[in-house]
Amino acid sequence: MSEMFDIPSELEKLPARSGVYLMRDETRRIIYVGKAKSLRNRVRSYFRENVTDYKTRALRAQIAEFEYILTDTELEAFILENNLIKKYKPKYNILLKDSKTYPYIKITTSEPFPRVLTARRRGREKARYFGPFVTGLRDAMSVVRSIWPVRLCDLTIPPGGGSFRPCLNNHIGRCGAPCAGLISAEDYREVIEDVARFLSGQYKPVLSRLEREMAEHAENMRFEQAAKTRDAIRAINRIYQEQKIDDLTMNNRDIIGFARDEESGGALFFMFFLRDGKIVGSEDFLTTGGLRESDGAALSAFIRQFYNETTFLPKEIVTTTPPDDLELLEKYLWSVSGANVSVKSPSRGEHSRLAELASRNAAARLSKFGAKIKRDFAATQGALEEIRALIGLERPLARIEAYDISNTSGADSVASMIVFAEGRPKQSDYRKFRIKTVSGPDDYASVSEVIRRRFERFLSGDDRFNLLPDAIFIDGGKGQVSAVLEALSALRLEIPVCGMVKDDAHRTRGLFYGGAEYSPNRRGEGFKLITRIQDETHRFALEYHKKLRSGTMLRSVLDEIPGVGETRRRRLLQAFGSLGGIKAASFDQLRAVPGMNASAAKSIRDYFEARPNELEENKCTDTDKL
Repeated sequence: MSEMFDIPSELEKLPARSGVYLMRDETRRIIYVGKAKSLRNRVRSYFRENVTDYKTRALRAQIAEFEYILTDTELEAFILENNLIKKYKPKYNILLKDSKTYPYIKITTSEPFPRVLTARRRGREKARYFGPFVTGLRDAMSVVRSIWPVRLCDLTIPPGGGSFRPCLNNHIGRCGAPCAGLISAEDYREVIEDVARFLSGQYKPVLSRLEREMAEHAENMRFEQAAKTRDAIRAINRIYQEQKIDDLTMNNRDIIGFARDEESGGALFFMFFLRDGKIVGSEDFLTTGGLRESDGAALSAFIRQFYNETTFLPKEIVTTTPPDDLELLEKYLWSVSGANVSVKSPSRGEHSRLAELASRNAAARLSKFGAKIKRDFAATQGALEEIRALIGLERPLARIEAYDISNTSGADSVASMIVFAEGRPKQSDYRKFRIKTVSGPDDYASVSEVIRRRFERFLSGDDRFNLLPDAIFIDGGKGQVSAVLEALSALRLEIPVCGMVKDDAHRTRGLFYGGAEYSPNRRGEGFKLITRIQDETHRFALEYHKKLRSGTMLRSVLDEIPGVGETRRRRLLQAFGSLGGIKAASFDQLRAVPGMNASAAKSIRDYFEARPNELEENKCTDTDKL
């Protein structure tokens, strides 16, 4: 807990007003964001003694301080909460894992000669949007470009037309070439209006005209043109049979069903998209994290996150369960779309049937992927809980930092720092250290140096080391643990430290913590996670050490040979792969290396013949890649 922040006294100061609260851990990282009609009542509820939910207790154990932002209305708090969740992605909030958006067709009306483009989102610039397209976007664009001579380039063309040379698209009839002044702005605008009418759903006049043109082509034996026109007619029919292209004024519905995995707390949401009375597509979305909120709270969180990311909101959203804060949710959706959006949970009728069908689909998909979800949960959150319970820690192990030392008889000593967050390796936080102050194979002193350097960087405010772990794992036993604890004590930091102990076969045996050794169930997920952490720590340290040792040895040996510089050293390595390979090469083989002359080849042979044990002295084998 922060020394400057006294939670009991701060709870007494909370106002009974609406707002958003942010929970922070000891590193000041935001781990939960919530809204409240009364901040005083809501924030206090986390610190009551009768809280039984594990995740809520886990959250409370990590709260070092909190802050709040007052708002004038609940709606403002509702909107602000969603924006802060999106920004900070707190660990304990429900997070949408697979947010999808659907594209539009966009006409750039701000240009003298507008273009027809695809767009993933509705921008703020002056333009007309048609869609969104769950399916059929490519067909629609293909029809537009095959029928109307709209420009495809991004040239800046003045209102009176340009003076460029027409491109190939003009020669094949795909563009009216306003860039060359071959079509007036008025005529081009009429083409664009025709495209807009088609995209708005007025496709029957287009079909009638195309059918007349196809008959005319066929009558005049222009069969190739007739076939192209026929394909365009088929594409238009396919688009409007599979998906009605919707303008924003048309009434549409999204149907949402969901199923929850009670063990992991995750949920799978399944959606049907209804456009003009037809189901034109479906998608499923997985959420993770979150406390054990009610179904209504989970649904409300999903709706806010999903429609905040999409480019289109329907007139109506149908759910199996009424979401929490329904009135606020509808006001929020209005603030996003600028139009009224109703959220309904009918108990009978066709829409109720579709909502139940969506929920059955969600349950079926969750059942299909449920085994994987449960395996992932057991291997991560479940494993962390096993380790925490084994050694008797009070707080959850959300972030573990593990360290290992690697050297060759004390030479080229290095250390690795790897990070496991929520039970998974977080490679972006891995760090490497080259030991600077220790001579010889002194693991205890090396460990002490690394811990001191790492946490001094934290205390100095270094952004690359700005997080504190919930526990430190060190490869070793009592001696290494004591070295880490002494280094932390000198910096006035208190962090649990565990030694990863190995058996005589150099395999993971258990953990040394608090002066005692703990042996987890070898078939349990906790033991498997400890093994993964130990193996990854050793791998990362060894990888860095080999790289450092190889470069040092190559320089220390080959730099002593007259006539061998950086370029020849690199070419020798490319040709023979190792120092042993270079030593074993004959004069003729050395001479055949690009850029090698007879004098340099002779120097290399003379050097190794005078030092037959060079590799043994340097503790290097023929298989070491330099």
